[in-house]
Amino acid sequence: MLIVLAVAICTVVAYFLYVIYRDMHRFVITTYEISDPRIRKEATIVVLSDLHNHSYGAGNGDLADAVRMIAPDFVFSTGDLYTSKKGLGYQHALELLSDLSKDHKIFTINGNHEHKTAVDTDWFGDQYETYSSKIKELGVTNIVNGSVSFPEYGIELYGLQIGREFFRHFRNKKMDDSYVSEMLRNAKPLDERMYNILLAHNPLYYPAYAKWGADLTLCGHMHGGIVRLPILGGCVSPTVALFPKYDFGVFGYDRDTGKVRKISGDPAACRQKMILSAGLGTHTIPIRMWNPGEVVVLKLHPDGNGG
Repeated sequence: MLIVLAVAICTVVAYFLYVIYRDMHRFVITTYEISDPRIRKEATIVVLSDLHNHSYGAGNGDLADAVRMIAPDFVFSTGDLYTSKKGLGYQHALELLSDLSKDHKIFTINGNHEHKTAVDTDWFGDQYETYSSKIKELGVTNIVNGSVSFPEYGIELYGLQIGREFFRHFRNKKMDDSYVSEMLRNAKPLDERMYNILLAHNPLYYPAYAKWGADLTLCGHMHGGIVRLPILGGCVSPTVALFPKYDFGVFGYDRDTGKVRKISGDPAACRQKMILSAGLGTHTIPIRMWNPGEVVVLKLHPDGNGG
């Protein structure tokens, strides 16, 4: 009986290890269709998040090839392309951006890890400054509390960097309703005639982003909940919160009630929405289980009823 039990336990453990290894080395592509009358031209956008200097294939070639096959008009990153660990470096992130920048227009923001290396120079030295210089040479636009206009598409793109105090473990700092406007005071004022897209790394403050006026918010940070279970969804966030409300997928904001609800994969179900990527890498909790990396693809259409 003990032998049978030992074999069963070993089999279960081996299966879990297999799932972790598999999901750490693969990614899926999730496509969302979004229509709005303010969008003036069809656009395909690839969204990459939370790579954390992981590499899919030599030089991140497998990931770059997958993006190239999609043939996007733009590539957006919602931050944390590398991890803020001294000496870890950003080689694989830079390899990916170098490859993709040959054929694509890339727009990024800082996640909490890039931001940490930018402000804590006593520990990280010139890591962020060097990285920023290198991606700028590649033609990558890093938006720090600013905006970029795409009038041909009817799109205004905003990049938000919030303070490090909003990335605490175990508890969340309250964000005042005026905070987003203050941080984006040097960006182009919101124009309701444009489709306003906000890149914001941390999804926990989505209501504040929606109140500010974002039509579509793109986020990461939560890694899909790291371990995913049927019905329960993501089990733990990088902020060490169990069963986080925001794990991945589509969330809609109700202007009348001020409440957020998860939408079952249909972005048209709500006018103001957030698409939360499961990300591509790991850091503090170095596993992904029943939770492969994710490349998000947005198909934007100029017709429809504002969904």
